[in-house]
Amino acid sequence: MRIGVVSDTHIPNRARILPARLFELLDGVDMILHAGDIVEAWVLQELTALAPVEAVAGNMDPLELVNRLGRKKTLSLAGFKLGLIHGDHGSIRSKTPQRALQAFSEDDVNCVVFGHSHQPYCQKENGILLFNPGSPTDRRREPRFSCGILTLEKDIRGEILFF
Repeated sequence: MRIGVVSDTHIPNRARILPARLFELLDGVDMILHAGDIVEAWVLQELTALAPVEAVAGNMDPLELVNRLGRKKTLSLAGFKLGLIHGDHGSIRSKTPQRALQAFSEDDVNCVVFGHSHQPYCQKENGILLFNPGSPTDRRREPRFSCGILTLEKDIRGEILFF
């Protein structure tokens, strides 16, 4: 199973539309995960043109999206358990991976997908893959925009795609 992963699209605050390159990179995925800060609900509808979408709300999302999506999800996919969260609780961005992991400390997950920092991250900690795709629309201090792919086969592999 190939899963496209995006976060921090911040539309229309950081970009007016999703970049065409994002659609090219995610073409053919089985599912898309969005780790929050969507801002406008129609962004999710655009992504469903590629594949089914699961998403959580982030700190910049309106109450309507928070109520509709929730702030945290656990998904069972291809024999793996994935945690999906934005990761915004706390003020130190460098601690975002640890906060995201802590949010699922009692959920026995294989992977935690998160966003918030806009910094791509793909590392295992205590056997759990921590994965942040960065942002396709707001690179902040990063040199390039990015998204990600999770491949679920015998194990979980994450890949950051820069553009």
